[in-house]
Amino acid sequence: MFKRLLSPPALIRVGAPLAAALLVPGAASAAVIQLGQTKSRLVAPTCPKGTSTNNCRIVLERTTAIQTQSDGVTNPMVVKHRGWIVAFSVGISRLSSNNKTVHNLLHGLDTTYGGTPRLALTVLKPGPKNSYTVKAQSGEYHLIPFLGQVLTEPMSLPNTFKAFTALPVRKGDVIGLTIPTWAPVLTYNLTGSAFAYRQSRTSNCTSAAGSQTAQLKVGSSKQYRCSYTGTRVEYSATEITNAPYPKHYPH
Repeated sequence: MFKRLLSPPALIRVGAPLAAALLVPGAASAAVIQLGQTKSRLVAPTCPKGTSTNNCRIVLERTTAIQTQSDGVTNPMVVKHRGWIVAFSVGISRLSSNNKTVHNLLHGLDTTYGGTPRLALTVLKPGPKNSYTVKAQSGEYHLIPFLGQVLTEPMSLPNTFKAFTALPVRKGDVIGLTIPTWAPVLTYNLTGSAFAYRQSRTSNCTSAAGSQTAQLKVGSSKQYRCSYTGTRVEYSATEITNAPYPKHYPH
């Protein structure tokens, strides 16, 4: 079994050649699937025009989120074939164009939510009544160096890449985004009938989480009763499907 919660690493930007090199070897007959990527590209969220910083709701706090609808596509994060999650992408807001404002916001959010912005990718098995059980989870990735960017990362341990930590998935699993502290990854004021997501919370859905609600342990189960329309969590995951042996081959 994989170690599920690894020590928080620093992130490394990965260019297209390296990403391609990670995906190609040994996968000639496998498929590469972008879970969560619909017709709208991921973006680094910004506050809607005319919205003050205090009223801007682009920050996700202390929860695990599942995108349930994007561009009218239902359940875009559901795995359809057994395979491995080998990379992820996430849009991270700059928070403000003013550096002093960014510094002040970082200090305030870090203090309120228990640390710097971080995230992990979580493999969830759905159950009855909107409950989900953690089957696997990546290490925690730190986001401050990448504010204002759409970041793509392999499921590995930067900075040395000595360990590749792809997450195993089965048909029916769901890929969630776990935020143990906070992360500016929400785009809102979108079409309510076309975009929606859920959080791993059961009450006080209109307020910020007063305590930790994120799923941080493999085997933990929670109900996702807080649903939000017109909002997109800016993340996707790259899966390589398993390539089964053919029935007949030379040997």
